[in-house]
Amino acid sequence: MTQDTFSRRTLLTGGAALLAASPLMALTQGAGPAIHVMKDPNCGCCTAWIEILENEGFAVTTEPSAGTLLMRYKMDNGIPQEMISCHTARIESYMIEGHVPVADISRLLEERPDAVGLAVPGMPYGSPGMGPEEKREAYEVFLIRRDGSTEVFSRYTAA
Repeated sequence: MTQDTFSRRTLLTGGAALLAASPLMALTQGAGPAIHVMKDPNCGCCTAWIEILENEGFAVTTEPSAGTLLMRYKMDNGIPQEMISCHTARIESYMIEGHVPVADISRLLEERPDAVGLAVPGMPYGSPGMGPEEKREAYEVFLIRRDGSTEVFSRYTAA
């Protein structure tokens, strides 16, 4: 009987310790929104963008994809051809195409427009993951509407 009591006590104590530690585990894994990134496994700028997201607390998962498979994924998820960049991400119900700044992703999640998501077409120098911000060229972040149309969501001037 003493052994059973000890086992139950050990089990309860261990369970309580795990429960208490779970918030700490979330902090180490990114307590922010979960974002899944489809990217070419050899792309350094994609990796740099992912590091920026992780540093801002996003819980990032990645999946290697390239060529036709990645292009098909973009098209199947509503990214117009003129908005394409190198990597594509999904966060909640939105698509994020290219080097979109964290502030714009956060604004999208806060405002929740009826849209496919955001895109920074191409790979503008100085956008997140594409070189130093203090040397950036001007670029725009576009909101992609469900009908495929786009509008400027935010503008970044040249540094």
